[in-house]
Amino acid sequence: MTSAHPKLVRQRGRFGRWRQQLSEISWQAYLLLLPAVSLIAVLFGGGLILAFLQSVGLLGLTSEGSLSLEAYRQALGSGEFWQSLGLSLYIALTTTVLSTVLSVGLAMLLQGTGRWASFACQLTLPIPHLVGIAGILLLLSPSGLLSRLLFSLGWISSDQDFPLLVNDGANFGVMIHFLWKEIPFMTLILLAVLRGIRPEYGIQARALGANPWQCFWHVTLPLMRPGIISASLIVFGFIFGSFEVPFLLGSTYPKTLPVLVYQAFTDVDLNQRAVAIALGLILSAISMSLIACYLWLSSGKPYRWLVGRRQP
Repeated sequence: MTSAHPKLVRQRGRFGRWRQQLSEISWQAYLLLLPAVSLIAVLFGGGLILAFLQSVGLLGLTSEGSLSLEAYRQALGSGEFWQSLGLSLYIALTTTVLSTVLSVGLAMLLQGTGRWASFACQLTLPIPHLVGIAGILLLLSPSGLLSRLLFSLGWISSDQDFPLLVNDGANFGVMIHFLWKEIPFMTLILLAVLRGIRPEYGIQARALGANPWQCFWHVTLPLMRPGIISASLIVFGFIFGSFEVPFLLGSTYPKTLPVLVYQAFTDVDLNQRAVAIALGLILSAISMSLIACYLWLSSGKPYRWLVGRRQP
């Protein structure tokens, strides 16, 4: 039996030392993150535990200290809950899809511009949502600036002829506000991703005969996918759990799920407090489940699983 070559032995030893150094660095990084993670776990994890105990009747002003799922039965058995859930999903999905498509197009248009494009995308970020809501009300309400302008031009005979865009059943005012707020945010992220992509990939694709659309679809868009996924997840999670915008600009009935939680929590009947907490926990569970499902679908694992099943 021949022994290994000395050079190969040295390479294996060097590789082992590299692996040990990398493992030590990873453990050091986890240890550095431990204080921040511990603080988040205590504040949010402790709050979730206390909320769950109140929702099942083990804590609270009106609870008897016995385990009960009555709050969840009332929450899930209400038709208003399912209408609110459908409305929240409709607003979050529609706005996220529109924001993503428009942000990708806007980022492609601004790719070759200077720093002023990134600065312009940051102009709406520090503006509070309440200020944006006030602007939407002053602009798009039946007695707003746009209605008065159309009336002065003779296009409408009264403010009653102006289409209802605030507190309407389709929640156009809510989605317009979110589009105004989230498109610059997503464009800023995607613009940074685009400027980090090496132009040689597109040049090589064009040299191989790809037209501009094929170059975008098969080269640029896959390279943008991590930025698109992260930005769309942030936007969807924020819109799905947003309260103040649908509360002030949304439809009077049905309400979105966060508004429904607020109404149940502020009810004069203290027995509804456990139902409100149960609704809040259900809202959090739905958000995490949708995000996990989206990450799983975008990872390509379902496609690889289907391809593996089709192969003999």
